[in-house]
Amino acid sequence: MGFNERLQEILDSQVDVVKKVMNLVSESIDELKEKAKAEKRSLEDVIEEIMQKAIKTKKEGRMGMPLLGDKFPSLNVQTTHGPMSLPDDLKGKWTVLFSHPADFTPVCTTEFVSFQKHKSEFDAINTQLIGLSIDQVFSHIKWIEWIKEKFDVEIEFPIIAATDTLAAQIGMVHPNKGTNTVRAVFIIDPEGVVRTILYYPQEIGRNIPEIIRAVKALQKSDAEGVATPANWPENELIGDKVIIPPATDCETAAKRPKEYECFDWWFCYKESK
Repeated sequence: MGFNERLQEILDSQVDVVKKVMNLVSESIDELKEKAKAEKRSLEDVIEEIMQKAIKTKKEGRMGMPLLGDKFPSLNVQTTHGPMSLPDDLKGKWTVLFSHPADFTPVCTTEFVSFQKHKSEFDAINTQLIGLSIDQVFSHIKWIEWIKEKFDVEIEFPIIAATDTLAAQIGMVHPNKGTNTVRAVFIIDPEGVVRTILYYPQEIGRNIPEIIRAVKALQKSDAEGVATPANWPENELIGDKVIIPPATDCETAAKRPKEYECFDWWFCYKESK
């Protein structure tokens, strides 16, 4: 791997960028001298340009994270279930991809036990669970063995052994929260499109039933062309009913109260199918 490729990898990683670039410059001084000579510039100018790029990247906290509505980026990863290609290997299924800060940590252990205990509910709604952290795969394997031994809970879903670069590229490393992955959740639909993104800090464990609720709500919205209210299916105003998209013209607005239950023409709802 050449200097430019190594530099880009460091910039993409978002982890200890300036320090790593300084080390790279030191290791590659002869190559940089040749670059300066070829470009008829001083070595100092070449190094200054590189360091400014590193400092700018650090300040911007640039992340290549996918956004809502984006296709989830194609990734070839190593997991506790062997190599996987995401999202291709999961086409046709919903996916909950979630990162945790580290193996063998208390909050993460409670989360994994809870995800596993709710796995049948995810299975029932055609949803694959996948964990991820910046730990080597043998650490993941040892940790799930420990969970089985201590709690008699067998983790049945795959866990990705991520690199710093991979985790940063999909927005799971936030520089101001350290070098470990934060508690990110991506809900990805059967076509590989990102539909929901949730972030929790390292100190707060996730509510697994809320993630199940979010998947069910997305599936309901897709199937019926509706929206779901707060706390659905236990909303304080309309219970388990669903919201009709607001009218966008006067004729439709006038018809709505005759066709549905409404608080007003723009707030109509119906029984879910």
